[in-house]
Amino acid sequence: GAGRAGPSPAGDLVTVRDRGPIAKSPPRGLLAAHGFWLTGWMPTLNLDRLDKQYGAVRALRELSFDVNEGEILGFVGSNGAGKSTAMRIVLGVVNADGGQVRWDGRPIDSDVRRRIGYMPEERGLYPRMKVGEQLTYLARLHGLSPDAAGEAMQRWTSVLGIDARRDDEVIKLSLGNQQRVQLAAALVHEPDLLVLDEPFSGLDPVAVDVMSGVLRTQAEAGVPVMFSSHQLDLVERLCDRVAIIYAGEIMEIADREEFFDNPQHPYTVLLMAAFAQNERLRRYWLGEDKVREHSGPSSVGCAFQNRCVRVQERCRGEHPALTERGAGHFVRCHFPVERP
Repeated sequence: GAGRAGPSPAGDLVTVRDRGPIAKSPPRGLLAAHGFWLTGWMPTLNLDRLDKQYGAVRALRELSFDVNEGEILGFVGSNGAGKSTAMRIVLGVVNADGGQVRWDGRPIDSDVRRRIGYMPEERGLYPRMKVGEQLTYLARLHGLSPDAAGEAMQRWTSVLGIDARRDDEVIKLSLGNQQRVQLAAALVHEPDLLVLDEPFSGLDPVAVDVMSGVLRTQAEAGVPVMFSSHQLDLVERLCDRVAIIYAGEIMEIADREEFFDNPQHPYTVLLMAAFAQNERLRRYWLGEDKVREHSGPSSVGCAFQNRCVRVQERCRGEHPALTERGAGHFVRCHFPVERP
């Protein structure tokens, strides 16, 4: 099926992507209930103008984007940018002050949320419970029969390389193996959507490869995957699209190749240069010798103006819209970076 194109119902965000037909697999959960097996198409997750305020802090500001069938979307931003808040709203852990989350064009509800595989940043395992018992229990909570839950536990512990630790308490595992158990908990009920908050944090290279392979396999089966990360090398290797968030807003979103070959928001360039520890890269794109000293986001005009080396008077008073700068490439900036 083709990805969605054109503005969201609220009119701010547009995503364009044509992935071609996806590999069909037997219907599962809500997919079977709604007859998606007839077309081989899986629903799209849509975040539409989400707002969230914590006291004087506006955590999300009309945040909008889609995660399409069979797509891995990398959600990138610094601490406090709004990544976890957005994911918690999708799961219903936190209520939005405004906006809506939709699945297959309809407001998301508790039945849909039972079909989501969620990996929270704080992790959510029972430390004194055995790995196998815990995963079986979580699968049962999601509606699997005792036999199906046991089979799913065995399969995912084997796939993730923790089958030898099924009888161990979680607290006795290394942090990396605890992370694998947490991913197994997100997958054990065969979800129709994956929402993963910093899934690669603290993993060794072998575990990263294992987890990357699992996520790619899920996407190839048509499951939309959304994960947050600070690790741009993993995002570049694994994702189909990348979304940059700052101060609760999407600053840039594009297909992976376009995103890394042609970054256009100053914040994106700074993130890339900082990750690569490459000052020459930053100067090449921005044409400045020094980055402005860090200060918090602005509540008037462009949120990034206090850190931006390209700031002009227009940035101080006019809030920039998310504007298409190329096929599927959207940037929230009055003066986007252009290749020298």
